[in-house]
Amino acid sequence: MLSAREIVALQDRLTREWHETLARQESSAGDWLGLVARQHRANFDLWHIEDEARAPRVTDSELAAVKRRIDPTNQLRNDLAEELDRKLLEWLADRGLPKAEVPLNSESPGLIVDRLSILGLKIYHTREETERMDAPEGHAERNRARLNVLEEQRTDLASCLDALWRDILSGVRCFKAYRQMKMYNDPALNPAIYGDSRAERGR
Repeated sequence: MLSAREIVALQDRLTREWHETLARQESSAGDWLGLVARQHRANFDLWHIEDEARAPRVTDSELAAVKRRIDPTNQLRNDLAEELDRKLLEWLADRGLPKAEVPLNSESPGLIVDRLSILGLKIYHTREETERMDAPEGHAERNRARLNVLEEQRTDLASCLDALWRDILSGVRCFKAYRQMKMYNDPALNPAIYGDSRAERGR
C-alpha cells in the first residue's frame, strides 16, 4: 500500500513533467498514488504562486490577485494530506489495524508525504540553480552543497516513512488522522472576514 520509494519516484517524475510541459498532467497511477499525485500538484502550484508573489515586476493589483490564490491552494494541500491519512486508515481498518493500545506516532504518514513533496520541489529547483549559466561565481558550488543536504534529508525522511509503515503493519505503532483546523479561510472563524461583514452591515 505504501512505499516511500514509489512516492518519491512519482513526485520527481511529475515535477519534471509539469515543468517541461507547463500543463497539468494527471497521473495514471492508481487510487492511492493518484491521491499522492494530487497532493503533490497542490504543493507544486503553491510553490509557483508564491514565486509570482515575490516577483519584483508584479504590480500591487496583480500582487493582490496572486495573494488571494495562495490561501485556497494551501487549504487544498492540507485537505489532500488529510485525505491521504484517511485512505490509509480505511485500508488498515479492514486488517484490524492500527492497534489502538500501541504507542502513537506524533506525525502521520500523510504529513510525511507532504514533507517529501516539498523536499522534492526544493531538490528540483536547487538542481536548476547548479546548472544556471548566468549565475555568479560560486553560485553552483553553494547550491551543490545545498542539494547534497536536501537529498540526504529526503532519504532520511523516506526511510522514516517506511519504518513507520512497517511498525504500523506489525502492530507496534499507530497514528491518527489529525485535522489541521485551518481558520483563515472560514468566514465564521476569521475576524478579518466576519469583522468586515459586521462593519458592512452597520453602515
